[in-house]
Amino acid sequence: MTFDRNVKIAPSILAADFANFGAECAAVEAQGADWIHVDVMDGHFVPNITFGPDTCKAIRPHIKGVMDVHLMIAPVDPYIEAFAASGADVITAHVEAGAHTHRTLQAIRGAGVKAGIALNPGTPVESVDYLLDMVDLVCVMTVNPGFGGQKFIHSQVEKVRKLRAMIGDRPIHIEIDGGVTPETAPLVVEAGADVLVAGSAVFKGGSVANPAPYGENIRAIRSSFA
Repeated sequence: MTFDRNVKIAPSILAADFANFGAECAAVEAQGADWIHVDVMDGHFVPNITFGPDTCKAIRPHIKGVMDVHLMIAPVDPYIEAFAASGADVITAHVEAGAHTHRTLQAIRGAGVKAGIALNPGTPVESVDYLLDMVDLVCVMTVNPGFGGQKFIHSQVEKVRKLRAMIGDRPIHIEIDGGVTPETAPLVVEAGADVLVAGSAVFKGGSVANPAPYGENIRAIRSSFA
C-alpha cells in the first residue's frame, strides 16, 4: 500500500448485500472501486451492530486492493490483533473511543497495519494535532456514526480544510465517511480529502447480478471533482 494523493473511492459494504459480501466486494472492485471500507460497530460506541474480525477474514480473499477497516467500537485495543490478523490493510480507531489514543495507534502499527484516527462531527480537529506523526490516515466523519444513508454535515468541510493545513507534506490520507455523493464529493476534495467512503451512493440500483450501476455510480462521483 504505497501512498499517493490521487482521490480514491472506498465503497462501504454497510450498503452491500449482506448475504453476498464476497461477491459484492469483487463486483464493486471490478467496477472501479479503489478500496473496500468495512464499518465495524459494536452497539455500544455507536447505536448499531455490524461485523467482527471473522467477517473481515471471510471477505479478504475476495478483495484485491486495500481493505480499510473502521472500528467504531470501545474499547478498541483488545480487538486490534484480531482485525490485523483478518487481513486489514488499514485499521482506524476513534479519538473519542478511549483515553489512550496514542497507545492504540502504537498497537495498530505494532500489528503491522496502517493506522487511522477518526473524528466525530462534534470533535475539534485540534484533538489529533499531537497524534499526526503516529497516523497514516485521518477519517473525518461527515455524519454521526452508526447508520448509513445519513445527510452530509456541511460544517465538516472547514474541518477538512484545517486538517489539510495541519498535515502539511506528511504522507497522511484524509478520508471522508458519510453522505458522500456527486454533490458533496467536490466540496471535500477541494478542501483536501483524498479517500471518499461511499455506501448507498455506490451500491444503489445495482447488484452482483447487475453490477454495471456500481460503475456508473463510482464514475458519477469521480467526474464530480475531476
